[in-house]
This record gives sequence, structure tokens and C-alpha cells, in this order.
Amino acid sequence: MTQEWKKLFQIFWTFFKMGPVTFGGGYAMIPMIEREIVIKRKWLNNKDITDVLVIAQSTPGAIAINSAIFVGYRIADIKGAIMGLLGILLPTFTIVILLNITYIFVQENPIITAALQGASAAVVALITYAGIKIAKTAVYDKTTLSIVGITVVTLFLLHFNPVVNIVSGIGLGILIIKIKGVMGIKIRLEKEENRNIVS
Repeated sequence: MTQEWKKLFQIFWTFFKMGPVTFGGGYAMIPMIEREIVIKRKWLNNKDITDVLVIAQSTPGAIAINSAIFVGYRIADIKGAIMGLLGILLPTFTIVILLNITYIFVQENPIITAALQGASAAVVALITYAGIKIAKTAVYDKTTLSIVGITVVTLFLLHFNPVVNIVSGIGLGILIIKIKGVMGIKIRLEKEENRNIVS
């Protein structure tokens, strides 16, 4: 097996292992992606993985699938994207079909109901963890903190569509950089420690 095919198989196997245990969707998968891709295999660093996940969340489609495609692409181009997609899709698709068939027969069982409630609570913790990890690299000055605050307000109080919030965040980011450039204010696009890692 050549080095290229070995890496492609590793991409497939990495996402294949994640798929069956990613309860709660793509957000819950973020800690696992970080552990497998950044810490264990060292294919990408924290800044790279955060950028990829932000793009995956900003594009239409399931976050888990988008994440697998974008991470796979960053590691091994088109072939990597295909292997990431197949790895995340095959086990999940099979399990969902089997669970739907099984659930018809056991949906009134109190043990099953309790198990689902417990899994839902655990998913909240995973999503919270993912949010904190992204915030550590995405929120690095007063500007980015202000954009987070405005977005939270529009989501919870004004009930704006998430797509509107994403587009508004993109627009605000571009506008603020332009204003800072005109005013001669130093522009930071990432935390200092992230810049040191990349350079």
C-alpha cells in the first residue's frame, strides 16, 4: 500500500470510527475531530481545524458531513474529501436505518426513554465543549467579542435566522477591517499564539 493510499484509508477509518458515536450531530463531533486530527495524528493544528469547522458550519448541509469533507480535503485534497465523506456517511446511514426499524418496536419502553434522555444531556455537554474550543481561537479581541455578543442577542431576543447572522458576521468583519485600515489601527486576524504556530 502506497503512502497516499495509506493516508486515505486512515482518513476513512478516522471518520468511520467517529460516525457511530457522534450523538447530537456535527457539533458533538468537534471534540473527537480535534482529538483524532490535531492531537493524535497531527494532520492539522488548532487554527486550521477551527477555520475548517467554521466553513463547514457556514455552508448548507449536515455539519458532520461538511466537516468530514472539508477536513478530508485539507489533508488530502479531493480524494481525502471523498474518503472523509464515505467514512462519516456509511456507518451513520446504516445505524440510522437499523435504529428506526428497532424504535418502532421499543418506543414505549421506559428504559429506552431514559437512555435517550441521558444521551441528550451528554450531547449538551459535548456541544458546550465544542463552542468553548472554537471561541478560544475565534474570539481574540474586543471586535470579535462584540460580534459574538450582537449575534447572541439577535438569535435569542430577535430570533433572526442563523443564515442572516452568519452573513451579517461576515459583513461586519469585512467592514470593521476596512474601517481599522483607514484609521491606521493595527489589524489582528488571530491570537498571537496561533500566529506563532502557523509561522
